[in-house]
Amino acid sequence: MSDDLSGHLCRLGLTSPEAATYLGMLHSGRTSTAALAEHLGRQPEEVRTCVARLVELGLASAHGPDGTDAAPVDPALALGHLSHSRAAELHLAHVSAVNAYRDYRRSVCPQPTEDLLEVVRGAGIPDRILHVEGTVDSQVLRFDSPPYHIPAGANPTEVGNLERGVEYRVVYSKSAVQNHSYYAANIQPCVAAGEHARVLPTVPVKLTVFDRCLAIVSMSFVEAEVNDSLLLVRPSSLLSALTGLFETAWRAAYPMHFGDRVPPSLRPLHLRILELLGTGVTDDTIAQLLGISRRTLSRNLEQLNHRAGTSSRFQLALYAVRNGWI
Repeated sequence: MSDDLSGHLCRLGLTSPEAATYLGMLHSGRTSTAALAEHLGRQPEEVRTCVARLVELGLASAHGPDGTDAAPVDPALALGHLSHSRAAELHLAHVSAVNAYRDYRRSVCPQPTEDLLEVVRGAGIPDRILHVEGTVDSQVLRFDSPPYHIPAGANPTEVGNLERGVEYRVVYSKSAVQNHSYYAANIQPCVAAGEHARVLPTVPVKLTVFDRCLAIVSMSFVEAEVNDSLLLVRPSSLLSALTGLFETAWRAAYPMHFGDRVPPSLRPLHLRILELLGTGVTDDTIAQLLGISRRTLSRNLEQLNHRAGTSSRFQLALYAVRNGWI
């Protein structure tokens, strides 16, 4: 079992209590829900609900004449099944977006396409993005991945929007989190200002949806080399499909922010280490992002393990999930 199993489970759609329940079952083997609740120090009804969900997802199997006993399914099989399920969901969402676009093209002929689609090219791109984001009313949904049309520094527009109550939900690609300067200047300040952030190894498309009534679709690395442009999508079946694609990826992504029970006595450096452990990046990358040596990181991980009474990265993550830190 790898140290990242808890993170994998959350990235694959489990809640923190469900992940903690499955990890407890891996430790205890076949057991009753009452005994498992006692082992985990949680309410039996809560554990019973989590076990039922794990059985539904194929991570556990029910036993006994009345089904009150349960046993974990081999993680190699269970996680493989969940991975394929999430990949299939993203693929279906992608296919739905393509089909919706084709339906849109057929349905709007003879309606002028410029009413629903607009292409912005070259030097006008940054000003257009800033104008749209500066006038957003209530919500921004975003897939964040390089390259960027606006220099990858601070984002005062988002911070200002967050201060006036605009909700931001952002799924970052791993490549964005691994960019030291972008993480320090953009991601961390926005998360501190109230952005709800999650991370995936990659995002399916570069996308921002404003108030669910306008989407900006940008080019990938390869596409940007030959076509520096972006597409504005207004209310249509294509916009609905892109919004659905975001929601599917959001459910599969891993949270980068903390829960409501983080001890106030934890040092700021320890909080940032815990935050980055959840993104799945390596220890070397964490040290680089924090501007510390690998030895300093190891020493602080030892302090966190001592605080939690754990002895490994895996046990520390499990403790943090069980106690509502993340």
